[in-house]
Amino acid sequence: MIDFHAHLGNLFREQYPRKVPLTVHQLIDRMNREGIARSVLLLLESPEGSWGYSLTEEVVAARDRYPERLIAFVCVDPRYPHAPEFIDYFVRHHDCRGFGEHVNGLAFDDERNRAIYKKCDELGLPLVFEINDSMCWDEVGLPRLEKCLQDIPNVTFVGHGPGFWSAISADDPRQGYPTGRIVKGGALDRLLAAYENLYADLSAYSGFNAMTRDPEFTYGFLRRHWRKLLWGTDIVSPSDPLPQVAWLKTLDVSPEIRNAIAVDNAKRLLKLT
Repeated sequence: MIDFHAHLGNLFREQYPRKVPLTVHQLIDRMNREGIARSVLLLLESPEGSWGYSLTEEVVAARDRYPERLIAFVCVDPRYPHAPEFIDYFVRHHDCRGFGEHVNGLAFDDERNRAIYKKCDELGLPLVFEINDSMCWDEVGLPRLEKCLQDIPNVTFVGHGPGFWSAISADDPRQGYPTGRIVKGGALDRLLAAYENLYADLSAYSGFNAMTRDPEFTYGFLRRHWRKLLWGTDIVSPSDPLPQVAWLKTLDVSPEIRNAIAVDNAKRLLKLT
């Protein structure tokens, strides 16, 4: 399996020492125990994104300890005045394979965010983003996301978070982790079908909840979009439960679909041999 959404760093400063930073050695140990071959390391550099931080240079250093197991992304706050040069440097000199986790207090289509998307277009980087009620925010139906999908078609946008996954249902509440049956006709189904450059990140409770709240709907959703789904955990601390592991292993789908979600889609986006 390839975990498309993993974290390291000091992400729980307000809860120290009850929650301590996840070290690269602890992450590798957990990967070994869960059967995860490789993990994509995502950053959290914007102040709204976390109670702590995870910096690009820290992730690059961790990747360099286990280059056969870890893949580094680059991330920078779009309000940083040298953001384009920052991205250029880490892609060209440190082999960062994508951008993310893109989450900040701006609207999804704010011009400062769009400048990041255009840089990813220039460099051929997939971009992992979170939509929430106050971070990279959008309205019901995800119109801001759709406009960016239209305007910047060569960037692969990989969606994640409560505000993204709530749009799987037509009765999208725009926040939280809704329960119960999914109403057909949600924006997410439509956008995944309409736009080749939109993928979905199954990690965290938002993705897990979307895939388990209505099993009957889930199997139809998987059959429609399995080529565009990326498995992940969103691990952030040593003791995190990872129900996504058991979910993937027990999913009642063909080996082709399971392998695509677990490995093949990620390898294609990351250009891995």
